Amino acid sequence: MTVDAVTQPIARVGALAKALRPHLRVPRFLGQRSFLLSSATVVALFLAWVLVTSTGLANELFLPGPAAVWNAFVKAAISGYQGSTLLEHVAASLYRILVAFALACVVGIPLGVLMGVSRDANALLTPLIEFYRPLPPLGLYTLLVMWLGIGDESKLALLFLAALPGLIITTIQAVRTIDPIYVRAARSLGASHRQILFGVYLPAAGPTILAGMRISLGFTYTVLVAAEIVAATAGIGWMIWDAAKFLLSDVVIMGLIVLGLTGVALDAVMRLVGRLLMPWTLRGRQ
Repeated sequence: MTVDAVTQPIARVGALAKALRPHLRVPRFLGQRSFLLSSATVVALFLAWVLVTSTGLANELFLPGPAAVWNAFVKAAISGYQGSTLLEHVAASLYRILVAFALACVVGIPLGVLMGVSRDANALLTPLIEFYRPLPPLGLYTLLVMWLGIGDESKLALLFLAALPGLIITTIQAVRTIDPIYVRAARSLGASHRQILFGVYLPAAGPTILAGMRISLGFTYTVLVAAEIVAATAGIGWMIWDAAKFLLSDVVIMGLIVLGLTGVALDAVMRLVGRLLMPWTLRGRQ
């Protein structure tokens, strides 16, 4: 074999790579410092997990290694857990969370705007909201089961009540912090109440309301397990609760990871929707 027979293919590959370089752009976020630091945190936690489990510092019965958790994920995804596949468990939980959270947004955001604008409405509704807001979810759930039964109705009601207070309080605060000059300017230009609502209040309060929606969605996730422990046959929260009764820690940790990843995905979707609906919030970052 001659030298040219070796160097010519290498030269061709180099020329092809040089020609394709403008079209093979690395995503911008991969080079950002925040992304690198976040990735370092995830890698460090994973390595610590591997170290603790592989060296025997933790009992595998209570803290299984990544391989055992991965095997539990594959088994639940293919064979299922207690008669339902992992996808069916995720779908059942997401249905309950999204329906309850959507209802809470439909009720809570307009109610928060009303209470933020009207002192009378705020005085009428604040005692009710402040009374049930600190009540523990399990305490409410027992009453909801008595009223609505053990079906999805009581679970949706509990998740709805868990999401509602945060949305209302955040919306009230967002509306009250709007500079009154904007409202007076709109009124002086002859804007109607509807135009002031959609042209002043909602655009100005939108970023804070979105932050409240993200916090409220996270709290709704924390109540999911409590909502699915009674007479449920599917759902991530129920799967975690059922596996814990039999000390199936690999299934418990796998379920927690899946629950956390779905929460991160929904939060990312909410942020993306916020950027699309409120592009003016990005101007300060540019």
